[in-house]
Amino acid sequence: MSSEFARPDGRLPDQLRPIKMAVGILDRADGSAYVEQGNTKVIVAVYGPRELHPRHKASPEAAVVRCRYHMAPFSTRERKSPNPSRREVELSKVIKDALSQTIFLERFPRTSIDVFIEVLEADGGTRCASINACSLALANAGIPIRDLISAVAVGKYNGHIILDLNDEEDEAAEADMPVAIMPSFNKVVLLQLNGVLTEEEFKQAFDLAVKGCMEINRIQRETLRSKYLSIKGEEDEDV
Repeated sequence: MSSEFARPDGRLPDQLRPIKMAVGILDRADGSAYVEQGNTKVIVAVYGPRELHPRHKASPEAAVVRCRYHMAPFSTRERKSPNPSRREVELSKVIKDALSQTIFLERFPRTSIDVFIEVLEADGGTRCASINACSLALANAGIPIRDLISAVAVGKYNGHIILDLNDEEDEAAEADMPVAIMPSFNKVVLLQLNGVLTEEEFKQAFDLAVKGCMEINRIQRETLRSKYLSIKGEEDEDV
C-alpha cells in the first residue's frame, strides 16, 4: 500500500492501532478481559454456564447466550444517557450471534452464559474491540469454544481502503465494514457494511480485514499464553 496517504493519526492504511489485552482482571466473574485498540477501551465479564432464571426461558438442547453491550456515560465526548440505546440493543444481538457460533452450546443445556460488555472509552471500532474482549473472556472462563474470534473494521476514507478506523475516520468514512472471523476454520462470523464499495474495493477491504484479524488473533493467543504461563510459574513456586 502507498505510504503517501496520511491518516489523521499518522498510521499507514494497513496499520492497526496500538493494542493492549489482559485477561482475568475481575475476581468475581468466571472470566474477564480488557482490550484497548487505540483509545477505545472495553472491559468484559462472563458468567456461566449457570442456571437460567426464569427457568421457562431455558433450552433443553443448548445453553442460551445473553449479551449486554453498554457504553458508559463517560465513554464519549458528550455525556451519554445510561439508558440502553437502540444501537446498544442492536449491537448486543450482533455480538451475541457472533459468539454463539464459537461456543459449544449443546454441552450445557438448560443453562445461560451471560456476557457483559462495558465500553469505557469510545474512539471507533467498539463492536470489534468488544468481540475481541468477549472471546478472551470466554476462554478465561474455561468455556469450551471452537476458536477465538478476532474482529476488526475496515473502511473507505478519502478514497483509500484503510484498516482499524478510529472515530474521526469512522465519522468521515465513505464506507465502513466490521469483520469477525474464526481463523482456524476460515469462517466469517460477522460481516456488516455501511456505505458503498465497488466489487474490487470490497475484495481489497475484506482481504485487509482478514490480515488485521490474523494479527489480532496472534495477540489474543499470546495474551492467554502469557497469563497461564505466569499462573503455572506461581504454582511451581508454591510446590
